[in-house]
Amino acid sequence: MAESKGYIRNSDDKGSINICQNVVAVIAAAAAVEIEGVYGLYQSPGRELTTVSGKKGISKGIRVNIDGENITVDVYFIANLGHSVSEVGEAVQKAVKAAIEEAVGATVSAVNIHICGVSLKKASKPV
Repeated sequence: MAESKGYIRNSDDKGSINICQNVVAVIAAAAAVEIEGVYGLYQSPGRELTTVSGKKGISKGIRVNIDGENITVDVYFIANLGHSVSEVGEAVQKAVKAAIEEAVGATVSAVNIHICGVSLKKASKPV
């Protein structure tokens, strides 16, 4: 499998399959928000949280870098109050890595977690 900047490329005698880093970001976002203790993804100051609800912008809060054989992912999220933020972070890290590797067949070298805040709403996620 050859990889080029911005794409994961799988080539064989039949042709090639090119997977854009935006696809990887959506996979990562879907995996992250499924973890108990994640309130939502974080974009940047002054912007709203993003959720997995079919809305445009699902991958906001996720940064993917594909450079040669290295795939790194940065996940920015808000944790729910009442959960250990380090445990939630580790769970997100494992889930994102596993989801990407299973979906695209490439190895993720790093998943960097950025916990950007804590929601005071314990049990609910944004809609």
